[in-house]
Amino acid sequence: MLDQVISTWQIHNRINIYLLDAIAEEHLNDTASSKGRTVGEQLAHMHNVRLLWLKASAPALLEGLDKLEKDNLTKATLAAALNASSAAIEQLLTQGLETGKIKGMKPYPMTFLGYMISHESHHRGQLMMALKQSGHPVDKKIQFGLWEWGTR
Repeated sequence: MLDQVISTWQIHNRINIYLLDAIAEEHLNDTASSKGRTVGEQLAHMHNVRLLWLKASAPALLEGLDKLEKDNLTKATLAAALNASSAAIEQLLTQGLETGKIKGMKPYPMTFLGYMISHESHHRGQLMMALKQSGHPVDKKIQFGLWEWGTR
């Protein structure tokens, strides 16, 4: 079971990186017509929320991880941050499944996995909308590829 949970989280993170790879660097500054966060800020927010959970649940896992600020977000910095925080979340999930709890998340560790994937998928949808409304929609192949969890 632990292997399946960690694998599911890893696939989810690879989907995030797959999408990031498909976005042109200059489109990281796109916003939805209703304003809000830019595409890059959406991705930074996902990383930063991971850090908030680590700080609350297992502060030792924060070592070497830094919050991303809004200025100077690049594909390289976003990918590196998302991959690093993903590895720390894997450790948190492992610890949680071994102990039966993740501090701050009830009722059980699998709830945390569902929460994190739901949260980040919500922001993926927002950034996809921002790209579309800015005239830079993600290619259809990439859009369908986001759902190919068995091959990512």
